[in-house]
Amino acid sequence: MSRTVAVIGGGAIGLSVAWRAAQAGWSVTVHDPALASGASWVAGGMLAPLSEGWPGEDAVLQVGAASLARWPDFGAELETLSGDTLFTSHGSLTVALDAADAADLRTVAEWIAGQGYELELLSRAQIRAAQPSLAPNIRLALLAATESAVDNRALIGALRSACVASGVEFVAEAVTDPAAVAADQVVVSAGTASARLWPGLPVRPVKGEILRLHRRPGVAPAPTMTIRGSVHGRPVYLVPRGDGLVVGATQHESGEDTQVTVAGVRDLIADAQTLMPSIGEYELHECAAGLRPMSPDNLPIIGRVSDRVVLATGHGRNGVLLTPLTADAVVAELDGAPLAEAKSASPERFTFNDE
Repeated sequence: MSRTVAVIGGGAIGLSVAWRAAQAGWSVTVHDPALASGASWVAGGMLAPLSEGWPGEDAVLQVGAASLARWPDFGAELETLSGDTLFTSHGSLTVALDAADAADLRTVAEWIAGQGYELELLSRAQIRAAQPSLAPNIRLALLAATESAVDNRALIGALRSACVASGVEFVAEAVTDPAAVAADQVVVSAGTASARLWPGLPVRPVKGEILRLHRRPGVAPAPTMTIRGSVHGRPVYLVPRGDGLVVGATQHESGEDTQVTVAGVRDLIADAQTLMPSIGEYELHECAAGLRPMSPDNLPIIGRVSDRVVLATGHGRNGVLLTPLTADAVVAELDGAPLAEAKSASPERFTFNDE
């Protein structure tokens, strides 16, 4: 007898859940009026839970590291199925421009080591040797060799191809009530829209702006790994793509606003150029903004909230990183055997209304 599951939301999370559920024997339908038009489309694609860690955020680190460990096999399987290249860089470098930032890097390195992971501090000379396009006044960097980055748009395409090959069906309509969907089980993975589908769900939109830059002929090549830093207290990252870089990301609590602002673009360009001076010679190809689905504690919300409904939302700025773990966790929930590695992301830490 066929088991049916409806997945509401067709971003990276929803598509990965649909693909893995179909592989596990479920008959799957994805409901989304505009696939991959949300946060997944404007993501940076960083897989960087270690270098972004901070003392006290143990659960965030553990969930991120568990998903990072799944990415090599997950990505390789998708690349084989689709024929596309997903990974755009291997390794990430977090840089410090001043003494305060350098102290923070040492704090992170020490804490990460205490959690059982390894990061390496690089001197000014080592930074210049490894990434000559970076500014010469960078004084210290933290190397995470096991981290990487993926092309978010290639990921979406590969996931959709994998879903089609696995027999997943698509319905290009919005869902307003999970109870009205005809399926044995329902997965709510609609990003910021998830809060409208389940009463009391503490997921809010946080706007993030990104730039996509293309390298022009004769201009210095982009760094070979993801570069992260802080300029005037503002975080900025540079993520390699085959044709250039993705630069992000601003963070604004601005409701449903997805307009790109002049100030946001100005700050991103200025901050990126502080880290990589030659970036001013790149072509400004695209400016975009998306809404990250944020939870109160920066952990996703993954798990069952009723006999019929499973949530997979609240991933914030880590949706791409957490894609493989979330897919495994949701399929485990559907099969009645919750995944231990996702326990800290359980909805039980919040109070919800009944269906």
